[in-house]
Amino acid sequence: MKGISGALFVFLVSALGIAAQSSLTTIISELPSCALTCLGSAIANSTCAPTNQTCLCTNAPLQSEVTACVTASCTIKEALTTKNLTSTSCDAPVRNKGYVYNTLSTTMGSVTGAVVVLRFASKYATGGTFWFDDYFIAAALFSGIPSTVLSVHGLTSNGLGRDIWTLTFEQITSFFHVFYAMEILYFSHVALLKLSLLFFYLRVFPGTRLRQLIWGTVALDAVFYAVFLFIGIFQCQPIHYYWKQWDGEHQGKCINLNALGWANAAISIAIDIWMIGLPMSQVIKLNLHWKKKVGVGLMFGVGTFVTVVSILRLQSLTQFANSTNPTWDDFDVAKWSVIEINTGIICICMPSLRVLLVYLFPKLLGTTQRTNTGYYMQNSASRAGGNASTNRSHHLSINRPPDKSDTMHSQNYAVDRGKTWDHDETHLVLDDLDSVSLHSIDPARDTSGNARGVQNSGSQHV
Repeated sequence: MKGISGALFVFLVSALGIAAQSSLTTIISELPSCALTCLGSAIANSTCAPTNQTCLCTNAPLQSEVTACVTASCTIKEALTTKNLTSTSCDAPVRNKGYVYNTLSTTMGSVTGAVVVLRFASKYATGGTFWFDDYFIAAALFSGIPSTVLSVHGLTSNGLGRDIWTLTFEQITSFFHVFYAMEILYFSHVALLKLSLLFFYLRVFPGTRLRQLIWGTVALDAVFYAVFLFIGIFQCQPIHYYWKQWDGEHQGKCINLNALGWANAAISIAIDIWMIGLPMSQVIKLNLHWKKKVGVGLMFGVGTFVTVVSILRLQSLTQFANSTNPTWDDFDVAKWSVIEINTGIICICMPSLRVLLVYLFPKLLGTTQRTNTGYYMQNSASRAGGNASTNRSHHLSINRPPDKSDTMHSQNYAVDRGKTWDHDETHLVLDDLDSVSLHSIDPARDTSGNARGVQNSGSQHV
């Protein structure tokens, strides 16, 4: 933090009779000597009269000259003091967006907490089984509680959304200290969200190859978290140099903080895109009507919104660690981090909310059955390792009594889902996916093209 920006300001008025005004006298008496020298030199080189306060406060070349001089001649604390005093003398507006951040953090934190409570209420009401996806989402919520508290009583109370020169030196140190803690918590939030979604995928998809890819992604996410957590904690040596370096009076070193922020965000977005592709690789293979395929795709594609938010947050990192006014410039980083984490939790809980709505409004949102006379296929499914079975009939209406030429198709298949099957969101998801087995097999032909029964994880009878 080596510079000061903004309006420039009253100085030699005390030498010209205006010093009788006590407020100006006080301001000038508090200016560091290095700043007085810079101001005097700049005014002498400008076109502004020393008594023309408006000109002194708005003349851009004069401002630039004094800024450069104060940056080179004064310490950081002296420069901040100068900026604060001159801004006050010129009646510069006092900017404060802290209330916006407080409202956003508190509101989204409350909504997210309510959504997670409804998720667990849905599990309890429907007799669902709790598994690792639930545990990780609970961990993400509980780790978010200190973040919400620190947002209000740590970041904004110490200057987030305000200009740094309006703060006390103690507030500046406290701001960076809390920001450091929030950065570590952010790494944890992101990892926990990804793990919760990946374990939800493991509930849903039975394919061996896909499950291997999911487990590989779980391992990748764990390594990603461990590496960045370690780097984040020890990014400065000594650690406390992170929040004390701002004044230029302490000794230490830090890695490139911009590189750390960008690397974390870029890798996280790449993993998000990969995780969206995992279920979509299965959805595109479903031989379903396009409307139903779109519906299933949207169910798994809610994470796309979180990825978009992550990209917006990445853009806000352009000035991170290089700003001369970090309490103001880092506002967008903090804002998008709050939005990213909370929308991530909400999106991951959406399938459970659907379960709860179906449970509460079965006639409105439940499934319906229609019976037609004619050619039909019947599917009976039993999943090993669980307590649920599905029987579904698909009819092609012919509007005539059946005769011997009609074909009945009966298919039985088993899917090993271990002990993760229950009447929760997995049930509803698999209801959308069950029909792939029906539509992907021609009941009238076997692999040789003959109109005969086929046995492929099931049986057909003609």
